[in-house]
Amino acid sequence: MDVDAIIIGAGACGLMCAVQAGYLGKKVIILEKGSKPGAKILISGGGRCNYTNLQSSTEQFISANKHFAKSAFNQWTVEDTINFFEVNGIAGKEKTLGQLFPDGKNAKDVVAMFTGLCEDLGQELYCNADVQDVRTVAEGFEVSYLQNGAAKTLKASKVVIATGGLPIPKMGATDFAFRLARKHQLHVVETAPALVPLTITGKDEEWYAQLSGNSVFCEVSNDQISFEENILFTHWGLSGPSILQISSFWRPGQTININLLPQEDISALIEQERSHSGKTLLSSLLNRYYAKKLTEALGKYLPLQKTVAALTKAEIAEVHKTIHHFVVKPAGDKGYDKAEVMRGGIDTAELSSKSLECKKIPGLYFGGECVDVTGWLGGYNFQWAWASGFVIAQNI
Repeated sequence: MDVDAIIIGAGACGLMCAVQAGYLGKKVIILEKGSKPGAKILISGGGRCNYTNLQSSTEQFISANKHFAKSAFNQWTVEDTINFFEVNGIAGKEKTLGQLFPDGKNAKDVVAMFTGLCEDLGQELYCNADVQDVRTVAEGFEVSYLQNGAAKTLKASKVVIATGGLPIPKMGATDFAFRLARKHQLHVVETAPALVPLTITGKDEEWYAQLSGNSVFCEVSNDQISFEENILFTHWGLSGPSILQISSFWRPGQTININLLPQEDISALIEQERSHSGKTLLSSLLNRYYAKKLTEALGKYLPLQKTVAALTKAEIAEVHKTIHHFVVKPAGDKGYDKAEVMRGGIDTAELSSKSLECKKIPGLYFGGECVDVTGWLGGYNFQWAWASGFVIAQNI
């Protein structure tokens, strides 16, 4: 046996697993397909790395089994993440909605913290190591990989699959976890891009394109859930935090509802304006809440040049419907190239919730994004990565 365990993937889960295993005196080797570790950590949060969320609980995660992550989150809490980062020189600073970022530092510092700890703990990291196969052998597992063109093998009694999901192929995303799972008859929940911009095509495409670059605070909802954050109009459709959030709950063919003025009632504002003078144009009233370009675009649906006093009941009802119930039917999404994460993955029914060990193949563990546990936008997916890495380290 070469080591206690082989970890495949040097992302958030794999790095945390290696460090925590090192604290327990366990020796691991990490095999990373890319030329450097932590590629997705480095681009997270625009390079600033939103590494957890103060509000994190199982409620902010999507999974075929919504209770599955409870055990991991009980074993490794948000408080544990905050303490771990602080002890290692990275203090947290809260931005909006519980999002925690490194104070005065960035994603490079986070990766450097993990690689430094791995080095201190004697954990080995092999980059440019493209794993070809994981085979069960009498002693445990044999991992074959290519490194700079040379075929190599390693053996260990435990193997950890922390290869991430399918988003951002150019960053080295791979379907290795799912190929391995299917080879061993493990069920994989259907995967799809999540936290991803949505596209608009056809007759409405031009209307959205003209608003490209405009951002507005909205409530975006469907029959499952709602989010209040900004949306961003783009030349191909819609993006921004609330659109990314709802995308994880959207399926092709479905509509989403956008409330363009969630903290006011446009009908009440019109009545209020009428009681003062009524001479205000509807466009002037809307300009108090929106950029001029958005108001002008709404002219496709609304009588902007009418005074509020001249609006009929039917017209006020139409204004209300347009502002508070703007229905959008996206054509699709921007795919894995632009998705922040993936939904679906290794079926949680195949894993022990306490250890993340594969029930059918003792000694094989799955953690991080390749598992069917998908968080909201805002640091939640990192919390799952840290927690799953910690849990696996206790058991390998």
